[in-house]
Amino acid sequence: MSYQVLARKWRPRNFDQVVGQGHVLRALVNALDSDRLHHAYLFTGTRGVGKTSLARVLAKALNCDTGVSSAPCGECSSCQEIDEGRFVDLIEVDAASRTKVDETRDLLDNVQYAPTRGRYKVYLIDEVHMFSTHSFNALLKTLEEPPPHVKFLLATTDPKKLPVTILSRCLQFNLKRITVDQLIDRLRLVVDAEGVQADEGSLDLIAHAADGSVRDSLSLLDQAIAYGAGELRQAEVAVMLGTIATADITAIVEKLSDNDGAGLISLARELAESAPDYHHVLGELLSLLRRVAVFQALADDASALDEGSDVVDLAERLSPEDCQLFYQIGLIGRRDLSLAPDPQSGFEMVLLRMLAFRPMQAESSATGREASTKASKRNVSSSPVSSGKAAASDGRVTPAAASLPALAPESPAKVTAVPSNTDLSVPATDSKSGELDWNDMVSKLELPGLVRELARNAALKSYNGRIVELLLEPQHENLSGDRLIQGLEAALKEQLNADIRIRVALEGQAELDTPSKRMSEAEKARQREAERVIEADPTIQSLQNQFGATIERVDPK
Repeated sequence: MSYQVLARKWRPRNFDQVVGQGHVLRALVNALDSDRLHHAYLFTGTRGVGKTSLARVLAKALNCDTGVSSAPCGECSSCQEIDEGRFVDLIEVDAASRTKVDETRDLLDNVQYAPTRGRYKVYLIDEVHMFSTHSFNALLKTLEEPPPHVKFLLATTDPKKLPVTILSRCLQFNLKRITVDQLIDRLRLVVDAEGVQADEGSLDLIAHAADGSVRDSLSLLDQAIAYGAGELRQAEVAVMLGTIATADITAIVEKLSDNDGAGLISLARELAESAPDYHHVLGELLSLLRRVAVFQALADDASALDEGSDVVDLAERLSPEDCQLFYQIGLIGRRDLSLAPDPQSGFEMVLLRMLAFRPMQAESSATGREASTKASKRNVSSSPVSSGKAAASDGRVTPAAASLPALAPESPAKVTAVPSNTDLSVPATDSKSGELDWNDMVSKLELPGLVRELARNAALKSYNGRIVELLLEPQHENLSGDRLIQGLEAALKEQLNADIRIRVALEGQAELDTPSKRMSEAEKARQREAERVIEADPTIQSLQNQFGATIERVDPK
């Protein structure tokens, strides 16, 4: 006997074998058991979710020799003939190959005749949206008032192309994509029944690659069994599918967070040696960034996600703004990947675009030898106030920056050290008890994502050489976690060369003077100055006077 592919061998024979689609099964089972049957059913959904399979099971339930039931016996001649595709009263039509109106009319001429073999004459029309307008018109009257012995089962992947007159005459069931967990369970059932050795990682890769389609998952499983000579191993399935390891995706995001362009390209070239599917690689990158963004948004409640150390580490290294920017650029780059000269160059440009458009204020100010190395490579200042100087040193000056006078940085607030009266306080020494410029200190510290946000949104209350007391506004309470405070302590210890302890308290009475607010005010000042320069430009004024031109003000955020 010739080999039968898994997608056909494991096609559902009854409602219990259908994967997912509980909302559709409930309606059909109740209708069959209560004998409340409609004359036309429309099944919609993406490929491989069970549209025609459900239609065939429904045809079997209508014509089973034991009677109309939601549980056809599967053993009578009618059930077996329907399973084998040779039941004379089940007329299956591929609308894509019968688009002419004459063919549709010939098909419907036999509607009036009673079924030859079964209880009902069932018309199963697949991809019905491919019918022409004239074919729909020919079907319309019969669909509205069919003989009692006729049932129409329509299936389509694009219901929007069906006329509303057809839709209004059918009971419509929208079949959902199958979840990854449901696909894994189905694949595990199949490999166990087929006697195939398979690890969970390989089934997970196949389930993700199937993209919600049971048929695609079984087809990929067939291919993987042949590729692995009867065994499924994650590494071999990954090579077959053109996927890459999760560690490589994490490494890409780490290079992005470090602004390491050379390392990023080197990593991309190493990935190219395995000839991956770059569309899939960008999809995995987007998935990781989404997990990082959700982890950051949940803050103290993120522990409920049970994420791995890779996501936790990236959530600290990346700011929420960078994470959202990388996600959006990756999303657009994935869409436009087919327009690139070749997939590899398109993928590399997406990564470089993420670095090029990263906001300057999102970069940490480096210190020491590492700072000198990064500064020599990038030649760009990370301080928002000095962005004009950075543009000049890089040789690139925007029109607005060319016209703006340099803004003098506001003198930072200086807080005189106040000795703490707690048990941890120590007498201030001459070398440590002087004035501490918190805004200047934050600009010097090299801090990862959320730790940097804590420092920027805190105001200095007191400093006695050992203890730094910070204040946070209530809306930033989520930044006062122990893990973030310890990270800031470690950076201050290295910068001040002292054993520093940090205390954080909430201040709800007054607005705090924080580095973040200073940066925001400086940005607003540059925006106001840019608007003033543009409004005073003679060319702009001429356009306004002659043509009634208006200036659209855009929020820089």
